[in-house]
Amino acid sequence: MTKFTFPESIKSRPIYGTLEAREGSAHLLVADAHGAEALLEVATPEMMAKAHIMYIPKGEDFEAKLRALKPASFYSGPSYAAAEPRLHKTLEDARMGLQVYLAGTEGLMGQAMNAAMAAGIPYTAIQTEHRGSVARRMQCVHCKGITEDVETDPFVCSHCGLNLFVRDHYSRRLAAYQGVCIDAEDPGNVPEPKGIYE
Repeated sequence: MTKFTFPESIKSRPIYGTLEAREGSAHLLVADAHGAEALLEVATPEMMAKAHIMYIPKGEDFEAKLRALKPASFYSGPSYAAAEPRLHKTLEDARMGLQVYLAGTEGLMGQAMNAAMAAGIPYTAIQTEHRGSVARRMQCVHCKGITEDVETDPFVCSHCGLNLFVRDHYSRRLAAYQGVCIDAEDPGNVPEPKGIYE
């Protein structure tokens, strides 16, 4: 799958790079869906000898290729929520020199980056590469509910039902973009939804 080039935006919006193999005492590689492609491109036999791969397929079929890399440890789970306890434990047990590689959707990368930084992993030891869906993880600023995989603007909050405008403002603390009621002053005046990057 090709990479998406995000348009220029406000400063709070994350910027993603390309994963590069680095020297480290251990390597934690976390990906979802097409993020596996980035892991396959960066992996080296030396890295895999001390690597822990965590993969969330989201309907994609890269598991066999990732296992063929022969990482020291491999986990595949149904969702980020299911993988989160393992991620926290892995980060808790990490030693100096751990390198973290995050690839795939913005929702996965944001949440995993928060977990790594909360565990004391320096920002400079965390790499990100966007691959696959451009759907966003959105927080309704009114009810504070999080809606995963938002692809259209505006969208309906899955918690309170408000029609929300998809903003580019990103909260690193929440690993989510912010959605604001689009028809607060004129209820029912909601434009037709379109793709976020259309």
